[in-house]
Amino acid sequence: MRDLVDKLLKNRILTKEEFIQLISGRTPELSQYLFENARRVREKIYGKDIYIRGLIELTNYCKNDCYYCGIRKSNSNVSRYRLSKEQVLACCRQGYDLGFRTFVLQGGEDPYYHEKRMVDILRTIKQSYPDCAITLSLGENSYQTYAAYREAGADRYLLRHETANPMHYAQLHPDSLTAENRKRCLFDLKRLGFQVGSGFMVGSPYQRAEHLAEDLLFLAELNPHMVGIGPFISHHETPFAKEKNGTLELTLFMLAILRLMFPSLLIPSTTALGTIDPFGREQGILSGANVVMPNLSPLDVREKYMIYDNKIATGLEASEYLDMLKEQMRKIGYEVVVARGDYKQE
Repeated sequence: MRDLVDKLLKNRILTKEEFIQLISGRTPELSQYLFENARRVREKIYGKDIYIRGLIELTNYCKNDCYYCGIRKSNSNVSRYRLSKEQVLACCRQGYDLGFRTFVLQGGEDPYYHEKRMVDILRTIKQSYPDCAITLSLGENSYQTYAAYREAGADRYLLRHETANPMHYAQLHPDSLTAENRKRCLFDLKRLGFQVGSGFMVGSPYQRAEHLAEDLLFLAELNPHMVGIGPFISHHETPFAKEKNGTLELTLFMLAILRLMFPSLLIPSTTALGTIDPFGREQGILSGANVVMPNLSPLDVREKYMIYDNKIATGLEASEYLDMLKEQMRKIGYEVVVARGDYKQE
């Protein structure tokens, strides 16, 4: 199997059949070989730097009913909230003082944050912090709305495709959502000049190695600047409440494959990794990731943005513990830096 890793390292792409073979045939020894190569590729471009993003969870209202998500509209047991413009700016002030130079505004697809309201928020943040990057993660929108966000100062946009296979996508989402439209949004964002992030769940219900191979091939077509992946973790108030969670092991393996495919990629070591394993975030970094996203949201809403069960809401996920996070990274040989952390061309 090492020959497939070597081929990926050289060509940055495999055939669908080869990806399936690599994923299905993985062993602990092969994983270590893959991780070593991923770290070397990552450090050639980004050195030992770890970029931090200040996550601001704008709203847990959502008009969608995705079968895996704890803030889906059908979940009547969620304590809903929306942050005001003033609260968002307060989060940015706190984050800037802590050394954050990227703010990530994330939320469910909430009609309250219509184009005009978001444009106002974006312009104010950009005027207040011109040396900072603004990332949005607010779901599917029209080309015109994305264009307005770009003009107002948004630099990046995160929109996971979740699964590239249309049939698998339909098993995870209601009929109102399609893989085709999700992909349309991603290509629209690229055309508008955003730094674009996508990604997928690992171990989601009905997923096979074939689906993961298709995810990798779709990302090769998209050629994004960022990719976020994490294990599927069930939520007790969803149709997938009793489904088996994804594994740390396979998630790390996929993360390392992505690093070999896209040497310049910005890859977060996600909250979900830290949720399923106390050392998960560090293992993500050691598998090729180079971004962490501490939470800047007000303390009283963090536990309300619960897209899956047992999500980290305090501790090292919270910005108050940034010094501890820095120490964690130092212990494994990496350094948290104060920077926008833009995508670097090779």
